[in-house]
Amino acid sequence: MTAVAAAPGTVLFEPRSAERRRAVVLAILAAVGLAAACALLLERIAVLEDPTHVPSCTLNPILSCTSVMTSEQASVFGFPNPLIGIVGFTVVLTAAAGMLSGARFGEWYWLALQAGVTFGVVFVHWLAFQSLYRIGALCPYCLVVWAVMIPIFLSVTLRNLQRWQLSLPRPARAALAVAVDYRSTILTVWYLTITVLALQRFWSYWVTLIP
Repeated sequence: MTAVAAAPGTVLFEPRSAERRRAVVLAILAAVGLAAACALLLERIAVLEDPTHVPSCTLNPILSCTSVMTSEQASVFGFPNPLIGIVGFTVVLTAAAGMLSGARFGEWYWLALQAGVTFGVVFVHWLAFQSLYRIGALCPYCLVVWAVMIPIFLSVTLRNLQRWQLSLPRPARAALAVAVDYRSTILTVWYLTITVLALQRFWSYWVTLIP
């Protein structure tokens, strides 16, 4: 279904092929995030059962799930953070599966999903800050969750803005068009920014690994 001229406030629909591509991408990202969250939860349970257990994702003093898991930030809401990821990624995966099967969700659902992915991307960036500048260690499984959460947020956000673009002022619509055309560049710069911060924060350790 193609977009046509319409009055402000009208919802524009994506072509079915674009919708299916988005669904496939969301399904893959959510599945990867869900697997990482489950692995992290299993390792967390193992540490609770045996404090001497060394998680499979503890590789060195910097890439250390142990340091992250035993921090206060690992249970910021009173329960292990991976539970949030398991629930959230399951919701996204279910939505993607529904889209692939031909389901069309109401706009209220997409607004709720937008709220969820916005919380998710803000939360992982807060965790990234805590890991870099408070805990002083990075959890590899957490890095996977961060890596998939960003494109999930970007995909859902651009989709929703495109659907309601006629309600946006003209400058915002122009900015949206640029964001859609250069979404891969935006994602790359986003990743590079986090990578550079991690390299800078732990540079004194990384240089010791250079032969």
